[in-house]
Amino acid sequence: MKFILQTYRHLFLILAVGFVFSVSAQDYPNRPIKIIVPYPPGGVTDIATRFVAVKLGESFGQPVIVENMPAAGGVVGTNRVAKAAPDGYTLMAAFDSFATNPFMYRGVEHDPIKDFAPISLMVRSPQLLVVHHSTGVKTVADLVRLAKDKGDQIAFATPGAGTSSRLSSELFKQMAGVDITLVSYKGGAPALNDLLGGQVSGMIVSMSLVLQHVQQGRLIALGVSSPGRNSILPNVPPIADTFSGFEAQSWSGMIAPIGTPKPIIDKLNQGIIKALQSPEAREKFSSQGVEIVASSPQVFGELIAKDGNRWGAVIRRLKITVD
Repeated sequence: MKFILQTYRHLFLILAVGFVFSVSAQDYPNRPIKIIVPYPPGGVTDIATRFVAVKLGESFGQPVIVENMPAAGGVVGTNRVAKAAPDGYTLMAAFDSFATNPFMYRGVEHDPIKDFAPISLMVRSPQLLVVHHSTGVKTVADLVRLAKDKGDQIAFATPGAGTSSRLSSELFKQMAGVDITLVSYKGGAPALNDLLGGQVSGMIVSMSLVLQHVQQGRLIALGVSSPGRNSILPNVPPIADTFSGFEAQSWSGMIAPIGTPKPIIDKLNQGIIKALQSPEAREKFSSQGVEIVASSPQVFGELIAKDGNRWGAVIRRLKITVD
């Protein structure tokens, strides 16, 4: 009899918790939602997040506030979200470096897999290898020859020490056998400004950041990081044509603290997919070299794990660290 009573109590607790989560999801959201963007304003992640935030606000009937918290390559903002209440009212826009920061930074207090619940991938973009006109190079092979002859005079910008741009640049250096100086900036905008001004020679970075300047002839695109050519810049060959196996991409997605109820995750996922499937989204992103890839939580979680494993191995092999 005692066993039966304990069993019923246990079943009651399970049903009660499920009922609370169900009610909370039906009532969600009943107050403003905050999305932390742990990167500077103006980048692809920030732009995509602000677009989605407006659409979610319209769908949910509650304000969705975006707060930039750029510090330590996104680590500070990410640590904060990891400790937030798992109630769906504090979310984070994750950039591709989210998967690799624990391998590079000291002071990382979170685990991308264990401490966060993926909601949806939002957008992704291949990276472009671009150079300033003053380099005089037209192909990847030209750049390699120049770097081998005058490596100490060639500097490449990266949007941050722990970004995928930095990792792609380090991988390129290794595969090309060149010693190019890498200069890390606090975001893509200041890095791009110095590249346009000729203070640095080139950059491997998200296509969306530099596409307009390539199309206007202000920068020269030598290669794209995808395995094949890109439809927006069909005349630019893959870097892999010169260095087999070179591949990288930038992506942005939405995550929540682990423990956020599944009904709330699902409601957010549906809202994000609806936002990114809108005509406004296609119009806003399609011409910028950004691919809309709203996904299920599972698909996004698999990407985070895959990138962590792949780039973690590169980081360990090249002994890349950030203080």
